[in-house]
Amino acid sequence: MNNSELKEKLEAHFLAYRKKFSSKDPVWNLHRFSDEKDIELIGLITAAYAYGSVDQINRFINELLHKTGGKPYEFTINFSKRKDKKYLSGLYYRFNSHFDLLDMFSSLNKALSRFGSLKNLFYSHYKPEHENIVQALTGFTGELNRNIPKAENRYYHYLFSSPVNKSTCKRMNLFLRWMVRKDDIDTGLWSGIPAAKLVMPVDTHIARISKQLKLVNRKSIDLKFALQLTDMLKKFDPVDPVKYDFALCHIGIDKKEF
Repeated sequence: MNNSELKEKLEAHFLAYRKKFSSKDPVWNLHRFSDEKDIELIGLITAAYAYGSVDQINRFINELLHKTGGKPYEFTINFSKRKDKKYLSGLYYRFNSHFDLLDMFSSLNKALSRFGSLKNLFYSHYKPEHENIVQALTGFTGELNRNIPKAENRYYHYLFSSPVNKSTCKRMNLFLRWMVRKDDIDTGLWSGIPAAKLVMPVDTHIARISKQLKLVNRKSIDLKFALQLTDMLKKFDPVDPVKYDFALCHIGIDKKEF
């Protein structure tokens, strides 16, 4: 398949999936809210826990929202471990326990108290001259991780993966896609960042498809893999390369083949 044929295929899948509620994707949890600060928070939390099956992720987010009153920002900005641990006790997702949730809300509370919003926190590390969002993401996740010593809770740090560890940072790049891009799927709340600066969210599923399509030939599925894939997709759309993520992600999941 040459590049022209590949672009045609990618565009066809993008068009097929770009409509709102076109799948069971966890991104639809964000569309349950209208306030920007609620959308940011449930977006980050949903992305942090976006590992495992779609049904598992959605069930967990529904239960979390139920236990915290369905108001993510209000719960977070007023959170304290002492008085609010009763709401999170026994709530876990796979290997992340309710202790991780306590640490997460505590960290998010400190970040919101200092910066006012997740957008302000991210923008404090973002520079327009940067080639992409990697440096800003490093600062963003560093802020969320720095109050929780890794020696005490190594599973917490899995939630907010950092480029420092050379991983693809799939779930954090997914969150940034939701915040920066604007269409029926992605919210576009962080309009100060060009979509061209985003990095493709890469997991084993996306990596497998990318290799099949000969978009990337790198063996290691790491940050370099994600950057190479993003650069390749820029050949098809230099302004918005990550727009293909949603469609590629759901090929196979929704029993559709490329």
